[in-house]
Amino acid sequence: MKTYKDFHVGILTLQGDFEKHQRQVRSLGAVPEAVRLPGDLIGLDALIIPGGESSTMSVLIDRFALRAPLLEFARTHPVYGTCAGMILLARKIEDNISGVEPLALIDIDVRRNGYGRQVFSFETDIEVTLENGTKTVRGFFIRAPKITRVGEGVGVLAEYQARPVLVRQNNILASSFHSELNDDLTVLKYFVDILL
Repeated sequence: MKTYKDFHVGILTLQGDFEKHQRQVRSLGAVPEAVRLPGDLIGLDALIIPGGESSTMSVLIDRFALRAPLLEFARTHPVYGTCAGMILLARKIEDNISGVEPLALIDIDVRRNGYGRQVFSFETDIEVTLENGTKTVRGFFIRAPKITRVGEGVGVLAEYQARPVLVRQNNILASSFHSELNDDLTVLKYFVDILL
């Protein structure tokens, strides 16, 4: 039976908050791998798209010819997007004045900066419902996207103020909040457990 040390988890390192994800993947016992080019996806078991600036990440995904390889990878592998990563995974972005081209891998619509700009960033406890029960995790909302529509095939795993903030559709997981900014591995463990 496979264990965490057998898994190579890619982290998109074009821009943004990827170092904290790398640290958490190591803490779990899995192997973090930087993804900058299409060839970096080869041999990976899963992929994390971190927070950052979604418009910049969208441009760089196309500049480095990653769009088609990412879509192909996501057909058969787990992918987790946090904050800007959720924006990129969404089906539609409301008020998309920056022209971000989403990957449309999970059937949700989002609004960028839905919880306010940088000055309104906050952290709060979030109740997350997973297969093994409900757990409390600390969620960090930094220019976080707000989910405005959830498709029928999408499961809501956590809410904040009656709005979904952690959702899953098959092998795609997305959170409005950052879960990687402390030592709590609950959400990451749930994501990697999709592989077990």
